[in-house]
Amino acid sequence: MKFNLTKEKSESTKLAIKMAVSLVLAVIVGTLFMLLREFLINNDKTSIWNFINSLLFQDISTEEGKNSIGIFYILGQLFINCLQLIIIPMVFSSIALSMCHISDTKKLGRISSKTLLGFLATSIYSLIIACLFGFVAYNFGLFSVNINADIASSSITTGVSSNPLLVIIDMIPNNISSTLSNNSMVLAIVFLAVVVGLCINSVGDKILVLKNLLIDINNIISVFLNFIISKFSPIAVFVLITRTFAVYGINQLRPALMYMAIVSISSIFVFFTCYPLFIYSFTKLNPMIFIKKFAKVALLGFSAASSSAALSLNEKTTVEELGANKDISSFVLPLGMTINMNGTAIMQVIGTIFIAASSGYNLNFHSILLIAVFALIASIGTPSAPGSSAIILFTVLTGMGFNNSATLVAYSLILAINRPMDMLVTCLNVAGDSATAIVVSNSEGCLNKDIYIS
Repeated sequence: MKFNLTKEKSESTKLAIKMAVSLVLAVIVGTLFMLLREFLINNDKTSIWNFINSLLFQDISTEEGKNSIGIFYILGQLFINCLQLIIIPMVFSSIALSMCHISDTKKLGRISSKTLLGFLATSIYSLIIACLFGFVAYNFGLFSVNINADIASSSITTGVSSNPLLVIIDMIPNNISSTLSNNSMVLAIVFLAVVVGLCINSVGDKILVLKNLLIDINNIISVFLNFIISKFSPIAVFVLITRTFAVYGINQLRPALMYMAIVSISSIFVFFTCYPLFIYSFTKLNPMIFIKKFAKVALLGFSAASSSAALSLNEKTTVEELGANKDISSFVLPLGMTINMNGTAIMQVIGTIFIAASSGYNLNFHSILLIAVFALIASIGTPSAPGSSAIILFTVLTGMGFNNSATLVAYSLILAINRPMDMLVTCLNVAGDSATAIVVSNSEGCLNKDIYIS
């Protein structure tokens, strides 16, 4: 893939500006709708609000919304569906092709081990910070809120209760067709992609069609994704965040905003401590150079709220500006996009603590550590698309046994404000991938330090 640095930077800057403007406008318009909602309901004009809600914001997939229009809901869902549409082909083609780039199987095993250890190290650090911040917030009563069943959201999406450890068994599928048609089986897709890629690598030139087909699929996905992100992200962010503010009242958003604050503080702290320490400890290079050069990738990840959307720019920056080996980056970055979810794990830990506190469950530090373990396991299988992390959160809740009616209402609040949180934690997810590629390249003696410090 060829990169035009000036063009990429210009496009990233324009996109970031558009996203920022959309975010500001969404907050303003959403706040006006929220105040209008409070005014109408408090003045016995609920029917007027019900009409506005039915026209603009109602979830039309529910029983309550079967006769609604829900313009904002439809627009937001169309955007999310477009991103979810390419999860399977993107993950499969990217990782399968990266396997084709590494011809030495011993080197592949060594790189795989180092990559997984790097992912685990940064994940553990992130989870420790999340546990500490979440525990402090819980004990200071910052997450205490009186949950009323009347505020239950029509947008609650739940899953079947299951043991989070099942993700290990599901990693190796027993049916290819069902795996390729299920966005929730990302680890199984990774397994299939690795197997296919290694087999292509082993057979070599005898494979005449499949490798080229994977390349074509990868190129098509890149064009499609760039078009969706660049053209429709600002509109999608506007409608999603506006709907978030409009659907919920001030009393319900206040505790959720505290949750957002704790996640934001934790994520920012990890971004400016974890990855700089990780890079300096293993390369002895100035970590501030990484922060400076990686800023545009983090900005794009924030704007798109999708690791997959930032993958191409991440690869270009990691290889051409930070000096990582291309073959190693081609393996580490797509794999990290799938299983290295530091920011997502932080959000799931703090989100679970918030929901438990809001739902009347008592927590101690031991139970919070258990939440962290479940969050680590669940985050590994999180698709790199907007909205998926909050859905995976339900697995952590059921694994902890948090399942009363108040839990579902508190969970709906998390869903409501998931978009801006997804944007923030995606920065951590993509930064962890790049930092690991740099560290692994250095350990293999193929990190170009002259490029890094230039």
